[in-house]
Amino acid sequence: MSKFHSNYMITMKDIVREGNEILHRPTQEVLVPPSDEDKVTLICMMNFLKNSQDPVLSKKYKLRAGVGLSANQIGLNKRMFVAYLRDEKGTEHEYILINPKIISHSVSMIYLPPSEGCLSVDRDIKGLIPRYERIKVKGFNLEGEEIVLKLKGYSSIVIQHEIDHLDGIMFYDRIDTENPFKLPENCKSLY
Repeated sequence: MSKFHSNYMITMKDIVREGNEILHRPTQEVLVPPSDEDKVTLICMMNFLKNSQDPVLSKKYKLRAGVGLSANQIGLNKRMFVAYLRDEKGTEHEYILINPKIISHSVSMIYLPPSEGCLSVDRDIKGLIPRYERIKVKGFNLEGEEIVLKLKGYSSIVIQHEIDHLDGIMFYDRIDTENPFKLPENCKSLY
């Protein structure tokens, strides 16, 4: 029985921090259609992101603002995540993805200046992370229906960050250790 139920509010105490083994190993696929328990957990995760971006609630509950949250970041070995963000144009996007896979991507790459952040990482990390500018992702939604998303720009970066979590990869694993600000030739700044 999961501790995440319809009235449960995820806070920073629920977020697994770097160093925890669960963040460094690939997650297990989720049965589709998702169980009621998985659905409730995903809704709790989405509520956390929305609360974390609300100035009043984030201050009241001491939440760090987040745009994405994967199941292993709350201690669950499940291949599912949520994202709640505004793209470069200010358009709001809400994603709930189960068993996501990148099925195609652009050759061109982008990066987020000055770097990416993570709810599981409490320190400031310097370095650039090259990501695909455009991706096509296949997965399942809350109802267990297969969906295909075409993403670009900031949305593409966030979704790649979350899929990396599900694969046991932390964002800083993608920073060049010899030269943290080195980028491939075909990589440009998002902004």
